[in-house]
Amino acid sequence: MKRIGVTGHRDIPPEAFEEIRDRLRALLCGHDGSLEALSSLATGADQLFAAIALECGAALTVVIPSGDYETGFADAAELARYRGLKRRASQEVDLGYPHSTDEAYYAAGAYIADNCDRLVAVWDGLPARGLGGTGDIVQYARGLGRPVTVIWRDGVRRS
Repeated sequence: MKRIGVTGHRDIPPEAFEEIRDRLRALLCGHDGSLEALSSLATGADQLFAAIALECGAALTVVIPSGDYETGFADAAELARYRGLKRRASQEVDLGYPHSTDEAYYAAGAYIADNCDRLVAVWDGLPARGLGGTGDIVQYARGLGRPVTVIWRDGVRRS
């Protein structure tokens, strides 16, 4: 079974969304053999990746950084999407951090990078805005020698 993990931005600009979605679908649905997808189910890239992986028949492993992770979702719709995807997961990994901190987020990203065969980064190529951000996890994965596939729309900047 091949294991593909994700790291990515929470805010995907609307003008990039369709291309990113299509490229994720091509990568995940075009895979031969069984597939396990690893995601923390954060809003944005993580949830998009997980939803597409499930559509493509992959098993989903959810990596939960902290006990209070659900309190970090901005509104009821974001939380509902998170809970719906989490219910469909075949495995859950709880990292045991009591609170959602940058260290907990970094640990979740590192866990995903440590346990996948390839990391998909929905990433604009810029440095992380805080410890555990996409740029940090890409750097960590590359340091492991893990293949990283970057998906982003050229010329688009995050706000």
